[in-house]
Amino acid sequence: MLWQQHEPLTLNRFAFRPDWQPASGAPEQEQAAILDNLSEMERGVAVVTAARGRGKSALAGMLVGRSPGDSLVTAPAKAATDVLARYAGESFQFMAPDALAAEHDLPAYDWLVVDEAAAIPAPLLRQLIDRFPRVLLTTTVQGYEGTGRGFLLKFCATLPSLRRFALDTPIRWALGDPLEHAVDRIMLFDEPDLEQFPQGDPVLQVVEQADWSRKPEQLKQMYRLLSGAHYRTSPLDWRRMLDAPGQHFIAANMGELCAGALWMVEEGGLDENLSRSVWAGFRRPRGNLVAQSLAAHGGSPLAATLRGLRISRIAVHPQRQREHIGASMVQLARQAAKARHDYLSVSFGYTDELWRFWQRCGFELVRIGSYKEASSGCYSAMALLPLTPEGQSLMENERQRLQRDWPWQKTWLELALPLTTDSPTELLAADWEELSGFAFAHRPLEACLGALNRLLLASPLPLHALRGRLDRRESSEVLSQRLGLSGKKALLALMREEARKRVG
Repeated sequence: MLWQQHEPLTLNRFAFRPDWQPASGAPEQEQAAILDNLSEMERGVAVVTAARGRGKSALAGMLVGRSPGDSLVTAPAKAATDVLARYAGESFQFMAPDALAAEHDLPAYDWLVVDEAAAIPAPLLRQLIDRFPRVLLTTTVQGYEGTGRGFLLKFCATLPSLRRFALDTPIRWALGDPLEHAVDRIMLFDEPDLEQFPQGDPVLQVVEQADWSRKPEQLKQMYRLLSGAHYRTSPLDWRRMLDAPGQHFIAANMGELCAGALWMVEEGGLDENLSRSVWAGFRRPRGNLVAQSLAAHGGSPLAATLRGLRISRIAVHPQRQREHIGASMVQLARQAAKARHDYLSVSFGYTDELWRFWQRCGFELVRIGSYKEASSGCYSAMALLPLTPEGQSLMENERQRLQRDWPWQKTWLELALPLTTDSPTELLAADWEELSGFAFAHRPLEACLGALNRLLLASPLPLHALRGRLDRRESSEVLSQRLGLSGKKALLALMREEARKRVG
């Protein structure tokens, strides 16, 4: 029974439905036909698309289990491959996308199977599939697992001789199940038909949550566009968009259709004591992604006191991209934010293409993360667009800090940045403050690389732990063993103690 607000409570008669039997574990008719086609494929890439509950992961597992040669499975998260692993049995071998990209000495595999391929950024996915003779990509074409039909239109269109297959008949429930239909409607699982695209000139407008009750169709279009373009979308995002505090939106409309959407989240405004505690590594309150990171990993203890507006999501209809619609939405966001915020911010997985977009919009790069994200294979990056003198000062300080520290930071990363580096070796006042945060508080090693390396250049002391980790780049495991320490925690404690000797 489905009851909607403001509608009378009625109980409709259900149409007669034949008895439904759950899957036996053997291939269903559609699965068997696809397996036959895949078994005859000598080289190339195949993609299987399906809504949830159609047996897509089971099909991939059957292929792995039946293949006479070895197969390798990758996916954004290993936990999401349980069904695939069950059907693959002892043949299941998994490697995370980032680890697979970094592995230079792979044995020969017959198949690479990529589950939920749409959730892996295109540059990384292309890098993976070029290394295998046969590749099976699976992706969900509705809901939150991936980018669905947008993936088909953009990425798959670049693959020559791609073989496409689809699973249409549900396996977990009966065909035409009314509950599936109701859930799809409520959660907006159905993606827009991207072949039907908005036409004309875009009209940009600021949209607030109070507008949703008057414009429910615009809400749905914006959310479908955003969720279809971003692989890290969950039902919680749908809830936040509806009623979470501090959410703001920009829409680019063409008639009755939405061609672009931008979603922003208020951040910062922490009191001074809390911001200093975040900088020192003692506190990490929930939320405030960029504002907290600027304090926790940047050089300003008061960074989180400023008020920022973070661009959380941005999307343009695939058929209307490369028309400066995204940049126009960012400029409107900039104008709308000036009255109440010190800066606009963005956090993204760094690629040259993405950075060029944000740079054209006026952003300055202020932080690069220390590790690649397993789901994207990219280093996280943060950029600021200042709106006030205080925001301008924060941006300049963090940009200069990144440029000054980059000669040391880049030796830890597999990344080339178009930065104008400035690497004086003398210790400045900001360095001593940062060294104190590492020595006497809980500032992470990665946030203090520049200051610590400058300390080593200036100090005649042996500082065995710091020099072993930073100068000789010994791993934590090897260095701990050489120094007779119990592990990483003991090594970090010794490095802090060595810093105290020099700073104190």
